[in-house]
Amino acid sequence: MTSSATDPDAFTGATPDNALRDADRAEGPMLAADGTPLKKSLMRALRREKMRALMLIAPLLIFILVSFIAPIIDMLFRSVENQIVSETLPRTVIALDDWDYESGELPDEAVYRALAYDLVAAEAEKRHTRLGSRLNYETTGISSLFRRSGRDIDDVGEVYADQFIALNEAWEEPAFWVGLMASETWIEDQAEWAARAADEENFDRAEPRFRLRDGVAEVLPQTASAYSEFARITQVEDEDSPTEEEPWFPVYMALYHDLIDNPDAAGAYGGQMAEVLGAAAEAAPGFESQDIRQTFLDIEEGWGDLEVWGTIEAFSNPYTAGYFLASVDLQLTPAGIEAKPDNESIYILLFERTLFMSLVIMGSCILLGYPIAYLLSTLPLRVSNVLLILVLLPFWTSLLVRTSAWKVLLQQQGVINDILVWLGLVADNERLVMINNQFGTIVAMTHILLPFMILPLYSVMKTIPPTYVRAAKSLGATNWTAFWRVYFPQSVPGIGAGSILVFILAIGYYITPELVGGTTGTFISNRIAYHISSSLNWGLAAALGTILLVVVLVLYWVYDKIVGIDNVSLG
Repeated sequence: MTSSATDPDAFTGATPDNALRDADRAEGPMLAADGTPLKKSLMRALRREKMRALMLIAPLLIFILVSFIAPIIDMLFRSVENQIVSETLPRTVIALDDWDYESGELPDEAVYRALAYDLVAAEAEKRHTRLGSRLNYETTGISSLFRRSGRDIDDVGEVYADQFIALNEAWEEPAFWVGLMASETWIEDQAEWAARAADEENFDRAEPRFRLRDGVAEVLPQTASAYSEFARITQVEDEDSPTEEEPWFPVYMALYHDLIDNPDAAGAYGGQMAEVLGAAAEAAPGFESQDIRQTFLDIEEGWGDLEVWGTIEAFSNPYTAGYFLASVDLQLTPAGIEAKPDNESIYILLFERTLFMSLVIMGSCILLGYPIAYLLSTLPLRVSNVLLILVLLPFWTSLLVRTSAWKVLLQQQGVINDILVWLGLVADNERLVMINNQFGTIVAMTHILLPFMILPLYSVMKTIPPTYVRAAKSLGATNWTAFWRVYFPQSVPGIGAGSILVFILAIGYYITPELVGGTTGTFISNRIAYHISSSLNWGLAAALGTILLVVVLVLYWVYDKIVGIDNVSLG
């Protein structure tokens, strides 16, 4: 037993934790009213309390995860994600493993054949233009190269198709190809599906997905890969059946090369298929071959450019640092990491400008907001409430309206210049340029963000007892000394809170700099918005956003080390 001096209930009252400690100290098991051990019953009650508390905060946690954490994770992923190359050109990426850009030679015939297989599938799914747009970020001209090549890629391998069909018309029949490539179970399932589709009026079940014959991938590997791609796209994209469609020409090209590599492929089949395939294997060495590399060069000369192939190879990995390199004015080239040309190096300058102008705006808000907040906190309540409404008034006006008003005020034929000319301070032919530059951005954003500085300052100053200053003066301090030594240190938490709020808002602003900043007053956020909405380079936008996030976190950490986040207060 515990004494009254050491009894936990004497200090905290009866709690589940104290009851658990009493149950541990008791000799023998203590039982609850229902006969279960008291400790077990209390643990169950404690778990119920924690679950109830968790359920109360669950909506907030879900909201934070969905609206804040998930977008950040998605941004981090997009900044390194580069799967479009390997997914769109899987065979080409594998074939390029044996090619060396530094050799100065174009890839061999096998790489161009792999490109033909990949490109015909990508064109059928309309993915080749997306791939071209992605690679065009790295090497100008690739987008049009893929777009123009997609129009003629279907003709690659036609010479082989003509020769196979001339040898035996069975090669033109979709049913023969299905018998050659499809598994027997799929053929049976497909036949059952076709019968039901013909008999039942409202039958809407999709055709069974194509499956390859067992062992065909070992006997005819290139043909199996190309035909299964054809069958998949025919069913998924075209909503048709491979039993009714003749294969693409590149499938015939794949069959030709498989028969050259394995003339005994017919041994894996029986009946008519073995006979037709055996005859094709005997005739294949005498077929007219097609130079696929030259065919691609005839389609588009760009396929003879080493930079194009080097770019495909450099960005063939599913993940890349290319976006982050571009964010710091570097680039990933086939030869390695290089600095961008001076006329394209803009991001480091934009980051520096963003930090500098955000700090200037923050300082301007402190200089303008501190006296206003001090006045609001010292005036009678009735007067200060009226002035506080004036401080909050900008919140009731559209951001675009306020920004547009500054364009009217600051332009060379605007109100401010007209007043200066009227006062004789500025000549009419020497009006000040105060818009479309850094000055215009600083003025407009200071006006917009000033309330975010005044409100934290006011809330802190309102809690400072005026008797402290009067006491300092009664002890002989001057007005300045009493303010600087007594009042100001107590207002520092408000300055810290307002500074963090204004700086973080300023560093991410893009509407106001876009409207009044011109070419010298824009922020890095303007480029992020441009890449998201105009250039659609989401990877680069994500990388720029990630770097901006890291910079803010680092500055926040430095602020905490120098000032101390514990000194920040909202009153």
